[in-house]
Order: sequence, then structure tokens, then C-alpha cells
Amino acid sequence: MVLTCGLAGSGKSTYARSLEAQGWLRLSIDQQAWDQGFTTHPLPPEIRLEIIADQRRQLAEALDDGHDVVVDYAFFSRAMRDEYRAIAQQHGAEVEVALFDVPREELLRRLAGRGSAGPDDIAVPAELLDRFIAGFEWPTADETDVHPRNVHG
Repeated sequence: MVLTCGLAGSGKSTYARSLEAQGWLRLSIDQQAWDQGFTTHPLPPEIRLEIIADQRRQLAEALDDGHDVVVDYAFFSRAMRDEYRAIAQQHGAEVEVALFDVPREELLRRLAGRGSAGPDDIAVPAELLDRFIAGFEWPTADETDVHPRNVHG
């Protein structure tokens, strides 16, 4: 199981879609929200929680069936990363956290090019990005399953 970890515009979904193209199950809050008609950020909290609960069920079933899964979320907190590590352990899966650390200026450039044409193209204003940055808990050295996947430029 791969957990993507990073801010909006950092390349998480691009990476996750590359794994999906190789046969992995991709779980994405943005994709499921888009499919339900939610095309802006942030999502209503109750919708986000419903999607997460549904995707946790899908995750458990897929892992039990031996499928590779990429969870295309921001994983902005250590607590959330640890929750999903525990899910993987309960279902006998190995975990890799794919970390996308992109400078704010590059994130702003990428996000400015978004046109809300799809779930991975949702516009994120600079003010919202700054709120995401302020609340993001970067992985620490003791999180030994973290692997940088820098995709600058």
C-alpha cells in the first residue's frame, strides 16, 4: 500500500494515477467527491467523512484480496498516516509513504494553471494553500517508511 503525502499541486495524483495505470487500486477523495458533484475545495466535512469511511471499506477489502492500493490523499497529519499504517498491518500489507515536498512558489505556479476541469484540476486559491501549509505535519525521521518523490519543475 502506498500513501501519497504532500500539499495540493505537489504531484500526488499524477504519481497515484501512474500506479493505477499499472493495475493498482487508486482511492481518491477528490475523485469520489467529483463523481458526487462536489467540484470545489474544501469539501463539506460530512461529505469528506462519508467518502473516507467508504474508501476505508474498499481499502480493507482490496488488501484482504491481495491487491496493491494507492491512497491518493494529502496525509497531512502523523495521526492519519499512523491510522493507515495500522490498517495495512491489520490486513498484512506493507506500507510506503510517497512524500511530495514542493516549494510554495512552485505549488502556486501549478495551482494557477488549474481550471477545475476534473477532480485533479480543482482550483486552490493561494489563501487556501497557505492554510494547508500552516496545518501540514511533515513526516519525521522516525517514519522510516517515507520515501521522497520530488517532482520539481
